[in-house]
Amino acid sequence: MRFTRLRLNGFKSFVDPTDLVIHDGLTGVVGPNGCGKSNLLEALRWVMGENRPTAMRGDGMEDVIFAGAATRPARNFAEVSLTIDNSERLAPSGFNDQDVLEITRRITRDAGSAYKANAKDVRARDVQMLFADASTGAHSPALVRQGQIAELINARPKNRRRVLEEAAGISGLYQRRHEAELKLTATEANLARVEDVVEQLAQQLASLARQARQAARYREIGEELRRTEGMLLYRRWREADQARAAADADLTGRTRLTAQAEAAARTAARTRGEREALLPPLREEEAVAGAILQRLQVGRDALKDQEAHAKQVIETLTGRIGQLSRDMEREAGLNRDAGETIGRLDWEQAQIAKAAEGHEGRLAEAMEAAQEAARVLSEREAALSQLTEDVARLAARHQSAHRLFADSRAMVEKSESGAAGARSASAEAAA
Repeated sequence: MRFTRLRLNGFKSFVDPTDLVIHDGLTGVVGPNGCGKSNLLEALRWVMGENRPTAMRGDGMEDVIFAGAATRPARNFAEVSLTIDNSERLAPSGFNDQDVLEITRRITRDAGSAYKANAKDVRARDVQMLFADASTGAHSPALVRQGQIAELINARPKNRRRVLEEAAGISGLYQRRHEAELKLTATEANLARVEDVVEQLAQQLASLARQARQAARYREIGEELRRTEGMLLYRRWREADQARAAADADLTGRTRLTAQAEAAARTAARTRGEREALLPPLREEEAVAGAILQRLQVGRDALKDQEAHAKQVIETLTGRIGQLSRDMEREAGLNRDAGETIGRLDWEQAQIAKAAEGHEGRLAEAMEAAQEAARVLSEREAALSQLTEDVARLAARHQSAHRLFADSRAMVEKSESGAAGARSASAEAAA
């Protein structure tokens, strides 16, 4: 992944659409103070997910929108687009379907900001994870702002470790591990709350079951009482009915025998008076029996209402227990997913640690070999220098010998010519 272009529109001092093309190699922006060089770095940090207004040198995030000038009206939005070359397909799975990625962040007054990746709406978290996997981001030490060199020099070990992790390209793994730990913590808290709720519901269920048993026992006792009272009332009514039947039969017999004898009439009258004297207690007993029956009917209706309410409460609690069971299964699934993610991260960490084993020994051997090679190279360079001096001396001596040989040869030729002349003169003199 490589940045190829940065486009600004309405961001701080860049009121008009402006493109910054980032070529291969070194791309620089030169200008006097106040020309907007720092705004380019802030735009790059902003589009990669920076959410702190202080990092943008403002009091609020809307301060990045062009606020207007004497000759230009204020803008209502600001937009920054970053074009990334993804021809090597190193982006995460959600962004790795095209060779070119265009990450856009747009902020509107009183409406907040939104992110897009290749014209598709995405979350700020997705954009931050994209750049974290690429070992960069809004808080990357590679983006050097004003005063950051002094901060890196005076940084704490934790911040220095973050710089080393980003240089090693594992900052995205630590970010995902942090998110997995947060999800696992939230899941554990949810499970603890679910256990508390289940325990409370179990206590309520036990209390309701005890009340239901008491209600059932009360209902059984009430039914037994009503049965006993009914049997007692029936017995009394039977006795009264038999007495009434006997009285009616006696009255009928006495009425039929009235004409027979006056004594029989007096006897019948006396018997009638006696039977009439027995009627008020029987009426009172009947009234008492009616009142008892009415009270029992009212109690029966109340027990039916309590039974219906108890059934409704039991059905409600049963539904809540089913819902809690489903929530527990879902949370258990999330816990298993988190466990698998942590296991995979632990395996990757073990693989990285395994790959790093033995590097220190090989590095020490390489350093010793390099030192030996440097020593041998220095000795060879000294010998080469000595041989060069010897060759120069031999060349000088060779040139001197060559000149001496030429002089000697000239003298020999001159001597031979002189000898030839002497021989010719001697020959002429002898003739």
